[in-house]
Parts: sequence; C-alpha cells; structure tokens
Amino acid sequence: MTAMVGQKCSGCGKGEPTMQCPKCRELGLPPSYFCEQTCFQKSWKTHRAEHKKAPEASISTMSAEALMMYNFTGPLRPGKITPMKLVPKDIGRPDYADHPQGHSMAEKRDTNPRPTRLRGDDIEGMRTVCRLAREVLDLACEAVKPGVTGDQIDKIVHDACVERKSYPSPLNYFGFPKSVCTSVNEVICHGIPDNRPFEEGDIVNIDVTLYHNGYHGDLNETVFVGKPSEESLKLVLCAYECLWQGINACKPGAFYKNIATGISSRAKEDNFSVVKTYCGHGIHKLFHTTPSVPHYANNKAPGCMELGHTFTIEPMINVGSSGDVLWPDNWTAVTPDGTRSAQFEETMMIVEDGVEILTRRPNPKPYFARQLDEWGIAYEIKAGPGGSDPKWN
Repeated sequence: MTAMVGQKCSGCGKGEPTMQCPKCRELGLPPSYFCEQTCFQKSWKTHRAEHKKAPEASISTMSAEALMMYNFTGPLRPGKITPMKLVPKDIGRPDYADHPQGHSMAEKRDTNPRPTRLRGDDIEGMRTVCRLAREVLDLACEAVKPGVTGDQIDKIVHDACVERKSYPSPLNYFGFPKSVCTSVNEVICHGIPDNRPFEEGDIVNIDVTLYHNGYHGDLNETVFVGKPSEESLKLVLCAYECLWQGINACKPGAFYKNIATGISSRAKEDNFSVVKTYCGHGIHKLFHTTPSVPHYANNKAPGCMELGHTFTIEPMINVGSSGDVLWPDNWTAVTPDGTRSAQFEETMMIVEDGVEILTRRPNPKPYFARQLDEWGIAYEIKAGPGGSDPKWN
C-alpha cells in the first residue's frame, strides 16, 4: 500500500496512513485516513459519527489572486463549494461521468448536421426523463428562500436525482463540479452552487438536467428570493414570455432561425436585450447536439423542424447589454455591466399539430407567479401557461 505523506491516522494519530475511509469519500466529507484496516475497524464506532456531519464548503472556485485582481462587473462574489458528490454505481450514467476531463466521446463523434428524428421507444424515453426532470426542478424551486444557499439547492437536486435512479447531467460535464446550475442576479448562466446565502430581493435561476435510461431532459426557471423589486419583476416576467413567444413559433416545417423573432420582439418591448453567446440545443441521448437554437433576431441558424425533433429553447434576457463575460472559474457567465439577467427553459418535441412540451409542469402557473400570488403582487402573463394565452390555457 502507498503511504499518504503528510497525513495522520484518524485513529491512532501516527503518520503516513495507508488507507482512506470510503464512506467519507462517498459522502463528500473531508478525508479521514487510517494506518490500516485493523486501525480503521477499531475506530469505527467513534469515527462513524463523522458521517452524519454535513460536508464543509471549503473549496474555492477561484484562486486568491483571481479574487483580488478580477474586475467583477456587479456586486456578486463567489463563495466556497463542497466536494463533488458521487452517484451510486447502479445508476446509469452518461459517458462523460467518469472521464477525467468530463468529455463526451459520443458528442465528439456526433458530426451529423441534421437533427435526429425520434420514434417509438426513444420518444417514450424522452417523455419519462423530462417528467422526472420537472419533478426535481419543482422541488428545488420550492426550497428557495432567504438564507438558503446554492449548495443546499445542489444537495436537494442531487438527492432527488438519485431517488429517481437518474444521473444529474451537469455533474462532471466538462468538469462542472456540481449537479445543478444556480445563477443569481447578474449571472446569466452556469453559476456554480456555493455557500453564499440567498438574500432578500435576489433572483435565482435553477437549471436542472437529468439523465435517465439513456436520455437527457433539460429545463430551468427563475424565481424570486423574497419580494422582488419592480425591475426584477419586469425582467422575470419578460424572460418567461420570451420563452413562450419562441415556443409559439414551433411546428413542423418552421425554420429554427425564426424562433428568435418573437423572443427578440418581446424583449425589445421592455428595452431588455437577448444574450447571443448561448443558445438552445438538440437533446436526447446526447446532452447537447443539433440543432442549435439562437434566441436573437436575424441569426443564420440552418434547418427546419421535423416530426420527432427534440430540443430546448432557453432565452437569456438582460436588463442592460446583451454581452457576457466569464468569471475566472471558467463557468460563471455574467452581464458585462452588472445588471440582472433572467431565463426560462423547456425541452420540447415537434409533433403533427405543433409542439409537445416534454418538461411542462402539471400546474400551468409558473413558480414565480405563485410566489407573486402569495405576496398579493399584481402581474399579467400574456404568453404561455398561467396567463391569458389561449394556446396554453
């Protein structure tokens, strides 16, 4: 056995132990080392109490130098994160789950420019995973309140995925360290859940994707942390209606590039802007594949929709500039002027009479609207479920 130089045995205190507690590693707890199996067994009665402790958020996503030198565009700062969680081996996982850099070889081999048309069992597989993904997102949204951390949301999502025999698709995808993305205030997308408590007046986007029986289902929502400001209310409502303006353009034979027309028009009504860097995407057995679905007007996206195409629409709407910049963690995309951003996403499939929303919620009213109802705050939804849009109500 290889000795662990610089470490001490958690049992007898001697140096250079030769083994690590597997349960601590499984739970994402700080590592505990032991001289050998005999010492581990003798210490078990007292050591197992450590397994009931919540893992500490002790990992920085940026170096101390980056934190000091980086010119943050808004008031948000990164917290610390807990170790990457493990998924039981009996749960099916995508090919990138165990890749050292989180690369999907299947996605790299996917060179067909034409979107895949799903049939039969593939369609049912997508319906199942998308229903499960909706369940998990709804649980996460209900947990949001002042004082809750992104890391706590990550645990809720991770545990809910495992309970449903599903793998949380973001986990280790190109090395992403968490099971969900939580994007707060000026964060546009890909926020890493950390130990910063949500504060009264924040907005937070929760982006959930599940992998179940070989298929991915992807969706997200933006919710309020306590009562919103007028600007945040206006932004979140606009982002929601932008999504459904895009969905309303979907039907067999429609051009993918035209999805953006209604999105851009709706954002312009409120003098908001549409992010150009990130787009919707094809999804099924691959997390990301063709088609690409830009959300900004006058884009050059190729192709038209056909029966059995499955893809996401997920417009990101900014209060200010449509641009984006990346934090030094190489994941967190933020607005360049520090203004807020909101987003909603659904996975859908083209069917004969238009589009089937695979991730649609059982309760047609979005969670942010139910929050506003509870607080007695007036609003009007003109596009999509939960409002006056006759197509969805």
